[in-house]
Amino acid sequence: MNNTYRIDDGRQTLVLAATNARLPEVVYWGARLPADEDLGTLHAAHAIDVTGGMLDENPDLSLCPEASRSFPGQPGLILRDSDGTPLLPKFCLVDAEQTDTDLRLIFRDADNRLDLTCTFQSDTGTHVITCQTTLDADRPVHLHWLAAPVLPGPQQSDEMIDVSGRWCGEFQLARTPWSPGMRYRENRTGRTGHEHFPGLIVPCRGATNTQGEAYAFHYGWSGGHRMIAEELPDGRRQIQWGHAARMETEAATHFSTAPLYIAYSDSGLNGCAVAFQRHLRDRIVTWPKPKAPRPVHYNCWEAVYFDHKLPVLKDIAARAAALGAERFVLDDGWFGQRDDDTRSLSDWTVDARKYPDGLHPLIDHVHGLGMTFGIWFEPEMINEDSDIHRAHPDWVLGSEDQTLGRQQKALNMALPAVRDYLYDRMSAILHDHPIDYIKWDHNRVLPMPDASQTRGSYALLDRLRAEFPDVEIESCASGGGRIDFGIMQRTQRVWLSDSNDALERLRIQHDAALFLPMAVTGSHVGPRVCHTSGRTLDISFRAWVAAQRHMGFEMDPRELTAHEASVLAEVTSWWKHHRHWLQTADILRLDSPDPAVIAEQQLARYKDRFVVFAGKAATSTQIVPRPLRLTGLDPQARYRVSLINRDSAPRLSRGAPLLKSEALVVTGTYLMHHGVTLPWSFPERMWVLEGERL
Repeated sequence: MNNTYRIDDGRQTLVLAATNARLPEVVYWGARLPADEDLGTLHAAHAIDVTGGMLDENPDLSLCPEASRSFPGQPGLILRDSDGTPLLPKFCLVDAEQTDTDLRLIFRDADNRLDLTCTFQSDTGTHVITCQTTLDADRPVHLHWLAAPVLPGPQQSDEMIDVSGRWCGEFQLARTPWSPGMRYRENRTGRTGHEHFPGLIVPCRGATNTQGEAYAFHYGWSGGHRMIAEELPDGRRQIQWGHAARMETEAATHFSTAPLYIAYSDSGLNGCAVAFQRHLRDRIVTWPKPKAPRPVHYNCWEAVYFDHKLPVLKDIAARAAALGAERFVLDDGWFGQRDDDTRSLSDWTVDARKYPDGLHPLIDHVHGLGMTFGIWFEPEMINEDSDIHRAHPDWVLGSEDQTLGRQQKALNMALPAVRDYLYDRMSAILHDHPIDYIKWDHNRVLPMPDASQTRGSYALLDRLRAEFPDVEIESCASGGGRIDFGIMQRTQRVWLSDSNDALERLRIQHDAALFLPMAVTGSHVGPRVCHTSGRTLDISFRAWVAAQRHMGFEMDPRELTAHEASVLAEVTSWWKHHRHWLQTADILRLDSPDPAVIAEQQLARYKDRFVVFAGKAATSTQIVPRPLRLTGLDPQARYRVSLINRDSAPRLSRGAPLLKSEALVVTGTYLMHHGVTLPWSFPERMWVLEGERL
């Protein structure tokens, strides 16, 4: 007897089918099927032929492909018994539980005394399906690899898009052609990593940002992960996600993958992006004040670094407030004997040399300016030159002679004593001061991958969140080194990159929007001369790039000229006026006909208004701009479109396009099929369009 199961979320359908009691395989994943589709027929139609040089029956590409059933590719489970003997499980169905949104399948290998459970949860609001696999044994076993439910790669795809990067160059999209064999990516740094963001998009042939079919995956785990995208000799394709191999260093009786989030789109890459943006914002992040607007952020790091002087900080805070800032964050340098990055990490007490009366005078001043107060911690790290390292060298993760990173080591977060110490120190600061925000940093990779390190960090975060539910937390790890849906279950903001170079940020933000919404993505106006690139950029460009996301400043406001201060205050005021709808808008990447232009459209939830940011990152090959097509609009509706920063057109823009003098009133059909014609501009400039449905 065959078993079939169907999962729907209103946009996509996932059909699982199994022969007899075997593990099921995905026999359909794509656009929503009619309610009366015969699943048994789909199972039979899914079978591929057999010819010379093949087995007499094709082994199933199941939710956990089994080597014991002659599967020719990478298996979904690799483990050893407690005595080290390799195990080759063969699972059979025990139970199936299904509701309108959830499916739970339980399998058992009676001979090896193992249970495997696969769960699926569909969300009709965000159109994301969440999948997870757990393994249970009746005695401790050693796990090498456990995949989340394994899914097929589409046959109509020529390439896959995964995400790499580096410090100050996060979210770089890498396109790899499908070919026989395996695309294998593994992050063994112990944190999510700049280098291997746990995301994958598989576009079907002809797909762009705005049209065509695409499939997307995100593995919600903040430790090392592994991705396998394999084309088998028979042409079938499988995609596996899980923790990095050998992450579980101890034998145990229970193992679990992180949640794997999947989405299908028939509206290009944007359909997947919007599903992930909404799911993260509306289902995963827990907001301390859900209805509060996102505050304009000021961080003092690039203004003072470690040189904390109370009169200077008060002056800077006053200037930031005058520009429109609503939150002041005191960054690294307030604790221990922290005069540079070589000492005092883990000595979480206020530095009496810099703050003889404690932090209260600064906090009172900040509150008097109408701003809230935030503070920087790097809890998981420790300097050798610190009181805690001298007292507890045994708390360090890794060997005594390990290579340092930024003059620091990592604390062993698996140790309860370490977590208790950090909780006591951090909670004391939070109890003693009216603090509503933590910038939580993580500035070095781990000396080895270890899943218990990530679970320990999660436990500390969970404990602090339970004690201080009104405190918002930002995930920062040398910028974007720990961004994933696992850490975002415990935090509300990410520091996308340590680069405040607006030109670099324009591209990073654009590509990160495939997974991240505006509400969680911090973006700051940096100093006139960027400290990571040495590039000098105009204040208008810096301000508008920051206004694309959760806006803030991170420079010394004393450097601003009167003109720069005026421009920054004006853009900040614009952002505050529109944030009530921008923070729930969908970010849609536009298909720019000019590679020099990076453009996106932020579309309101009810599609009644939008803003387009068209950033010119380089010199165009053609003389004047090509029309820029918009997306997601009502074809029959009429829209009023205004170029809100038309006054910034340079003198070399000598013509008279309509948008330079007045609003454009046209249909959605025109905007999506012809597009808007923008004025000429220099590189490193941004045009900003507002649109409203009439």
